[in-house]
Amino acid sequence: MLTANLKTRRTAASSQETDWAAAPASDAGTTLVEVIIAMAILGIAAVGALGYQYYANMQARVAHAQITATRIGLLLLEDWKSTGGSGEYDPTTLEFGFESIFIPGYFSQGQGQGVGAPLRNEAYAITVDNVPLTMVLKWQDIQTDDTAQMTLRQLSAVVRFDEPEDVSGSLTLYNPAIILTTYVRLDASGG
Repeated sequence: MLTANLKTRRTAASSQETDWAAAPASDAGTTLVEVIIAMAILGIAAVGALGYQYYANMQARVAHAQITATRIGLLLLEDWKSTGGSGEYDPTTLEFGFESIFIPGYFSQGQGQGVGAPLRNEAYAITVDNVPLTMVLKWQDIQTDDTAQMTLRQLSAVVRFDEPEDVSGSLTLYNPAIILTTYVRLDASGG
């Protein structure tokens, strides 16, 4: 009985091997059509990933430019504040590379309006980390106390970054003016 059982098992195992060996070739692997479809799906996914990477890179460049513009604006405001908000303040004397320029037209089109008069009727330009920046410093006296002979003066920096000349892709689409403001108290001594 044991011998008959083993023979039956061997016969069943050999018939399974025979069935597998007799299977059609199309069931044994992938066809050319399946490979082409898989490659097309992979190509579409790769193009989508590249588009996302480009968009993420553009947003990182805009964030970097905004951070740089904010830091330069804060640097100028703090230095100007240290002079007591003097009307004669000149950032070109800092020797950081600021140059005095005419106020660009886009500063008069709603960007920084209502925050005071431009200091010395000039704008200042500098390039930091390959990001060209243009800024206008503005001031206005907010309140005067004649009894104490003190004036509260608002100091503002309106900063914009411009498109770097050697970089493709437009940062100017994401380029609102960054307006930073601080205050200084002027006393009768002038500072």
